[in-house]
Amino acid sequence: MKNTSSIDLAAVRQFENLEFLAKQLVAGFITGLHQSPYHGFSVEFSEHRLYNSGESTRHMDWKVFARTDKLFVKRYEEETNLRCHLLLDVSPSMYYPVDTYGKVTFSALSAAAIAIMLQKQRDAVGLVTFSDKIVLQTPVKSTSTHLHTLLLNLQQVLSQPTATKTTETATVIHQIAQQIPKRSLVVIFSDVLGRDNDTTAIFAALQHLKHQNHEVLLFHVMDKRTEEQFDFAERPYIFVDVETGEEIKLQPSQVKVQYQAAVSQFKHDLALKCGQYKIDFIPVDISEPFDKVLQAYLIKRAKVR
Repeated sequence: MKNTSSIDLAAVRQFENLEFLAKQLVAGFITGLHQSPYHGFSVEFSEHRLYNSGESTRHMDWKVFARTDKLFVKRYEEETNLRCHLLLDVSPSMYYPVDTYGKVTFSALSAAAIAIMLQKQRDAVGLVTFSDKIVLQTPVKSTSTHLHTLLLNLQQVLSQPTATKTTETATVIHQIAQQIPKRSLVVIFSDVLGRDNDTTAIFAALQHLKHQNHEVLLFHVMDKRTEEQFDFAERPYIFVDVETGEEIKLQPSQVKVQYQAAVSQFKHDLALKCGQYKIDFIPVDISEPFDKVLQAYLIKRAKVR
C-alpha cells in the first residue's frame, strides 16, 4: 500500500485490523494537507481553531501565526460541542462487488477514519448501522475507549452481509431524525438503493433530518465501473438482484444504454433534491482514493458551529 489514500479493498478484510488502517489513512491524509499549499486547514487542526474577529487574543497561538500567517486559537476540551452520528448502510447491495465487499468496505474504512478525526478534535461520535431496520446503534461519546469499541463494531461489519434481503433507508433515517435530541452532524454512507428505489421516501427522510436542524453529509457510494457505466465484457451474464433475488439472463449491450440513462437520472434527482434541502451530496467511487471523503468531512466540520 504505497499510498494510504488509495487502499486495496480486498486487503482490508484480509488484514482484519480496521483501526490500524484507518489511523494510517488519517495520518497520510494529514501529512498531505500539511504539504499542500492549498489545503486551507490548520497544521495542528486537531488542537486549534480559527480565530474569530472580536474575541479575546488571550489564547492566540503566535507560533502558528508566524509559520502560517493565519490566526489560530488554542482549543480546549471544554470548547467541544459537536456531536456526529455516522450512519452506515449494511444492506446486501452494499456488499457488492462480492469479491471485495467493496462498497461496505470502502464505507466502513471511511467512517472509521472520520471517527478518528472526530475524536482527535475531541468531538463526540456515534455509529448506526442499518438495513431494513437499525442493526446497531452506539452511544455518542468522545472517549478513546468508546472510539476503540466503535472501530471494532465497524470491523465486524466486514465479516458478512446481514441476513435481510431488503433495504429501508428512508424508514431508518426518519427514526434517527426523531431520536437525535440535539443539533448534530449526520454523515450517511449508502448506495441509496432499495427494493423499489422509492426516491420520494428517501427525499422525505432527508428533509426530516434538515427539519430537525441537523447538518447532513451524504456519501453516495458506488462501484462506478459496473454500477454506473455498466462496463462488462460482451458475453451472456446472469445478473442477480441482491435485494430481491430476481435473476435475469442477458448480454450487457441489450440494456446498457437504458441502464446508464436510468442511473444518471437517479443520481441527478438525488443531487438536485439534496441541493434544495442544503444537504451535502458527495458521489464517491470505491476505486478512487479516500481523500475526497475526508476533505468533504473537514469542509463540513468547519461549517458546523
